[in-house]
Amino acid sequence: MSATTETRPTGEKLSFRRYREGDREWKRWSDYIFQASHTHKCPTYQKSTPPCQASCPSGEDIRGYLAIVRGTEKPPAGVPWQEYAWRRLTEANPFPAVMGRVCPAPCESGCTRNEVEDFVGINSVEHFLGQYAIEKGLKFVKPGESSGKKVAVIGGGPAGLSCAYQLALKGHAVTIFDEHEALGGMMRYGIPGFRTPREVLDAEIQRILDLGVTARLGTRVGTDVALDAIDAEFDAVFLGLGAQGGRALPVPGTEAPNVVTATAFLRAFNDGRLKHVGKRVVVVGGGDTSIDVATVARRLGHIGHPHATDHPEMVIVGKAAQDVADVSARHGAEVTLTSVFSIGKMQANRHEIEHALAEGVAIRDGWAPVEVMRDAAGRATGLKIARCEAKFVGSKLEIKVEPGTEEIVPADLIVSAIGQAVDFTGLEAFDSGKGLVAADKNYQVVGKKGVFAGGDVLRPHLLTTAIGQGWIAAEGIDRHLAGEDPERRPKIDVHAFDLMRKMVERGVAPEDAPREEVRGTSAANFAIHNYEDRSGRYVIPHEALFLGHFQHTPRNVRAVTTLSAEQALGNFDERLQRLAEKEAVAEAKRCMSCGLCFECDNCVVYCPQTAVFRVKKAQATTGRYVDTDYTKCIGCHICRDVCPTGYIQMGLGE
Repeated sequence: MSATTETRPTGEKLSFRRYREGDREWKRWSDYIFQASHTHKCPTYQKSTPPCQASCPSGEDIRGYLAIVRGTEKPPAGVPWQEYAWRRLTEANPFPAVMGRVCPAPCESGCTRNEVEDFVGINSVEHFLGQYAIEKGLKFVKPGESSGKKVAVIGGGPAGLSCAYQLALKGHAVTIFDEHEALGGMMRYGIPGFRTPREVLDAEIQRILDLGVTARLGTRVGTDVALDAIDAEFDAVFLGLGAQGGRALPVPGTEAPNVVTATAFLRAFNDGRLKHVGKRVVVVGGGDTSIDVATVARRLGHIGHPHATDHPEMVIVGKAAQDVADVSARHGAEVTLTSVFSIGKMQANRHEIEHALAEGVAIRDGWAPVEVMRDAAGRATGLKIARCEAKFVGSKLEIKVEPGTEEIVPADLIVSAIGQAVDFTGLEAFDSGKGLVAADKNYQVVGKKGVFAGGDVLRPHLLTTAIGQGWIAAEGIDRHLAGEDPERRPKIDVHAFDLMRKMVERGVAPEDAPREEVRGTSAANFAIHNYEDRSGRYVIPHEALFLGHFQHTPRNVRAVTTLSAEQALGNFDERLQRLAEKEAVAEAKRCMSCGLCFECDNCVVYCPQTAVFRVKKAQATTGRYVDTDYTKCIGCHICRDVCPTGYIQMGLGE
């Protein structure tokens, strides 16, 4: 094939500039390239909610404290970055050391980094910060003035403690009423100590009490104290009763004394009364609570020749306490966990399921309980189960049992971990008729002005859900005490980075800054040009980010002690180890800062018109690092395309 040639008119002079004869001035090729695509839209700076935060029921400013850990956001002079990050974190959640250990971390499921390789270890950084604060003895800052208002918090679990914490910070006098001998609720009586060390829980609760919160323990409102007396003494009430009653198995034979609920089982263990269980234990469930029961049973084991008073049900129902001397003679227990779902669909955390299997717990997935088998004395001897297919139809669980597949699993103790129930004794007026409390979006009880609620009394869910509801209820109570109408909560109700607060802290906020959002701010100095806070109504999707900016970076994984079946017996040591400081910083650097600038300079480097520029150092702060000269901008949208975080969007004009 012959080569093609380019023909030109005879006598035309060749020039690398390629200008025409007679032209008096020339343009660079780059000018044509830069002008090739433009619009009437120019960059706007839009702070959005990252998907991790939108997935966090307590609304933590995850992006904010990770930015502090990584060094993007600088702390005020004299404040260690660890403390500054901890204080940002605890604006939403006063229990980072606890939740950093036990929270199932839905934030990590929502993390955009999953689109690159693996989620950011948010929970592990939270764990690091929480433990740092305990070791350094950090305290919350008391408010300067008292409001003169008094609030009763009924229930000292995560919801009640969270609400009390937020109210105390607002200057209100708070009294917590709890029927137990110690505060903590399900954090203390529902989760075993090898997952939440008691010294850690005690330290984080004590910080709240140090704000001036009063606790009246061993006191049940409705029986020990009349509700009318509470109404007369206090200006508002928060119901954080929890759901510490268990649900019985919906099958025949559950009247047997050795058929107990998971909440009663864990309460007896965490009280220190339950020292050993029967040789064969069957747990029915599939959630985190059932895993806790199964792994505790493996650790407790059984003794060879128990007397009648040594039967675990005698302890669990509160009639006796086992002799600690018998523990030296205990042996491993055979523990079986049955679930109507397959392992892949069980609600328990995947890593907790893996630990249970490693520790010798046998999981029978896809099996439903049919009947409790009993002997002549009425004690349970086994649980009849059958193959099943389970699925949700709307919010209702439907279980279809396969006839002819029944078999019996021998058992000395059967534990039901299929759900929780609220005990309304003395407080029946708050029962919605469905065994729960009905509340509005501000968590004010329907038809009960001045009474708010949160946590498992609304719907049994995660600890972090209860913490978030306690915070929102506290804000509703604060408005009620001020005589104001309930506020309209934002669509995305989270703790968000506040640019104006940061500018005040940095000392660059002018006195005439407006209190409401203003657009078209080119002539003002209280924000960057055309800054918009969309965090209350917009969760930024991963498609809005430039994912090509992020290189593959392996996650820094916390070390976890995995026990064998033999090692689990009698081992109540904590399994989870926190990250080292260097690892925590490296993990925070993997955060993609979705929806907020993290100062990568891409927009400055790639802007062909040099329209995007850095804000003067004396005026710059987090979220106010770059600005745009709109006299130069042609709307080519390159800055938006190369913005890794999606903070720059095209707006105005069209």
